[in-house]
Amino acid sequence: MKTVRIFPFLLIISFLVMGCASMREPIIQKIEPIDTYKYFYIVPTAGLTSSSSGVYGGAYGIYGAGSTKSINPSDVISGVLLKQGYIRLPEVDPKLADETLIISYGESGRRNVNLGYSIEVTIQFLSAKTNKPVCICTAEGQGTTEADDIRIAINRALSPLFK
Repeated sequence: MKTVRIFPFLLIISFLVMGCASMREPIIQKIEPIDTYKYFYIVPTAGLTSSSSGVYGGAYGIYGAGSTKSINPSDVISGVLLKQGYIRLPEVDPKLADETLIISYGESGRRNVNLGYSIEVTIQFLSAKTNKPVCICTAEGQGTTEADDIRIAINRALSPLFK
């Protein structure tokens, strides 16, 4: 009889403990300030489409629901930088190389978190003049779909740069 009473309590505690796993803090490596740059060129990335769905049963039948989301990482990164006042260039202009950043994006890891996983992304800022790193940002994100994971990770990686 005691085990029947303890089981719901243990179940609730286990869910609370699983919910304690959180995203790692973003890692920002600033080699030099990015404030001295005015323009940016971003290396194009391919879009990603992901979906989630489920089937539900009830007294009146079985129902299904799903959602599909798409993301292009370079568009998300561009949006953040444009909002901060940077100017996007369609190609690197040698005349503006002193003031231009070249931005690259990559997925750098995946980790099991809670009942799903998180995706880690790394964003690299290079000087167009020297091709040397100016700043490297890494963060992870977890959402409903992979597209959500990437969007959250990109925003978490870039937000500390502009505080």
